[in-house]
Amino acid sequence: MSDPATDIVFDAVTRMKANRARIHTSIEALTRLQATAVAATATVERPTSTKTKPAREPAPAPRSQPPAPAAATPAARVSTAPSGTPGAKAAKLAALRDPVLACTKCPNLVQSRTQVVFGVGNPEAELMFVGEAPGADEDLVGEPFVGRAGQLLTKMIEAMGFRRADVYIVNILKCRPDTPPGEPGNRKPKPEEMNVCKPYLLQQIEIIEPKVIVALGATAVEGLLGIEKAGITKMRGSWREFQGKPMMPTFHPSFLLRPTGDQMANKRLVWEDMLAVLERLGREITAKQRAYFLSK
Repeated sequence: MSDPATDIVFDAVTRMKANRARIHTSIEALTRLQATAVAATATVERPTSTKTKPAREPAPAPRSQPPAPAAATPAARVSTAPSGTPGAKAAKLAALRDPVLACTKCPNLVQSRTQVVFGVGNPEAELMFVGEAPGADEDLVGEPFVGRAGQLLTKMIEAMGFRRADVYIVNILKCRPDTPPGEPGNRKPKPEEMNVCKPYLLQQIEIIEPKVIVALGATAVEGLLGIEKAGITKMRGSWREFQGKPMMPTFHPSFLLRPTGDQMANKRLVWEDMLAVLERLGREITAKQRAYFLSK
């Protein structure tokens, strides 16, 4: 057996060295001292190697540990979705949802709405679609783009290789614009109404941080860019920038449902815009996708 006194001294000094205490000796010297004591016992119960010490391992030195994360890391923005805290964006959207649903900034809309239409989709979405305002169907369901135009938008999203649940869909205006009694259809939102509601959309974009935004229709472009008479026919297909993110203006799905005009040609124009979006996202485009809405 080894000498107990030597072991005690060896362990004590080793811990002191590990804690960076200033002592006038070295671990190597103590190792040789212990080895001498072990050899003197002339026993085979314990190896005499000076490289191992099975009895007890020295405490690891603090400086060998990985550096502790900075205090600000848990509270950092969730702009890097893969490395961020799982569910952080969803939690932020949920916290934003309550004040939006309770909003009473536009008394006329509060009186006429059935419910507020917040937005729907994946909080981690890389692609966001922005429309103008809820219609009658959206007002009843509480979800954007659920009517005929919404069904066409869903087909377009699926043709792009996404599911509806993969993207995020939202409107600039969260309430259906009120219409005079007995007047059918949906009213175009007023600029002042969109300006009141726009901060909510900006917060949604800041939380989700999509890679690409698609503006559906002239009103959405006008509301996002703060311009009048966007002229969607001329603007569609040309990249714009909104809040530092690439934005693609294109026709609203409802425009493609109108019985007038060459709708096959218009669908092809919208599809070309979506192909440009896929390229910007770095998505692979198949030959079948490239051939959609082309003349046979």
